[in-house]
Amino acid sequence: MPLALLALAIGAFGIGTTEFVIMGLLPEVAGDFGVSVPTAGFLVTGYALGVMFGAPLMTVLGTKISRKRMLMLLMGLFIVGNLLSALAPAFAVMLIGRVVASLAHGAFFGIGSVVAADLVAPDKKAGAIAMMFTGLTVANVVGVPLGTLVGQSAGWRVTFGIVAALGVVGLAGVAKLVPDLPRPEGVRLRHELAAFKNAQVLLAMAMTVLGFGGVFAAITYIAPMMTHVAGFADGSVTWLLVLFGLGMVGGNLVGGKYADRALMPMLYVSLGALAVVLALFTLTAHHKVLAAVTIALIGALGFATVPPLQKRVLDQAHGAPTLASAVNIGAFNLGNALSAWLGGLVIAAGLGYTAPNWVGAVLAAAALILAFVSAALERRDSAPSTVVAGGTPAKQPLAVRR
Repeated sequence: MPLALLALAIGAFGIGTTEFVIMGLLPEVAGDFGVSVPTAGFLVTGYALGVMFGAPLMTVLGTKISRKRMLMLLMGLFIVGNLLSALAPAFAVMLIGRVVASLAHGAFFGIGSVVAADLVAPDKKAGAIAMMFTGLTVANVVGVPLGTLVGQSAGWRVTFGIVAALGVVGLAGVAKLVPDLPRPEGVRLRHELAAFKNAQVLLAMAMTVLGFGGVFAAITYIAPMMTHVAGFADGSVTWLLVLFGLGMVGGNLVGGKYADRALMPMLYVSLGALAVVLALFTLTAHHKVLAAVTIALIGALGFATVPPLQKRVLDQAHGAPTLASAVNIGAFNLGNALSAWLGGLVIAAGLGYTAPNWVGAVLAAAALILAFVSAALERRDSAPSTVVAGGTPAKQPLAVRR
């Protein structure tokens, strides 16, 4: 694998750390600014919304410059946002800093996926994408726990200062190691937008929303589920999330490896197993050991879908994949927000803390159905034309979109 992938992974590590570390530091931030914890939660919501809207916006703004230069500008934006958060004199300023940092998130992963795929041979593309996303998964194992520990002991501002420094390292890596690959000739914004007319691109994005949404339906409420149902102590939630992160790392690498060999079968297996495991979590959540194993499996199966889904979008938007790739990153966050909301609804309805697992299972099963629909449409469109009586060709099928 090219060293350029290491630079992309470092940037992904910083972005993953800043996205999730705030969840463990909300009480400290709320206390410093004199706001309630629910109000401080807008730092999470604001970031997610920034990713959703920032992914297409920043990608469109970057259509006139090279992908390497755009990646560098995005890392610069990420550094500014985290420095603003670290030095914020008021809560509103920190919220602005979080939104500024989030604008880099979706476009960095979207453009980075395209760059990573272009750096390797065609049969290694999903593996290259997975290598970049390894930075994000490792952030959940190392960056977030350490960032939380530093924030609780030395102050949350120090954490965001360190994250900004990670951004500087990522920026330097991109500048030094990522080659200045030429943009495809003749590709304009209208070509990027035309990708969204492809039903296969939209189906892949819908699978992203539903599949990863299934993961976050359960994980969003992991703390009350594990403390009230499984009987873990409050302090155990941190290492349970580390287990989830370790599962993400393994699932990401396996998903990248096998998506290059058999992409759709990889999606069938991972989405189907994810639906089953999430359904079983309603039972295993009552047993400490089984709950811990299940959490790791959810992380592994959930992130095993990421490289194949991202590559699926790149394949189907062939020739002008940058915007579609970035929007698909926003789709992950849309799935997170949707599933968290649905999980909250079933808990509020009095169905218990394990009820979100059923929501996740249904979402993952729906994504699996869409995967079968997508494959069926692809087979239909690629079927050879037939000749009817009299030698007249039958209606030609649509050309396969790669």
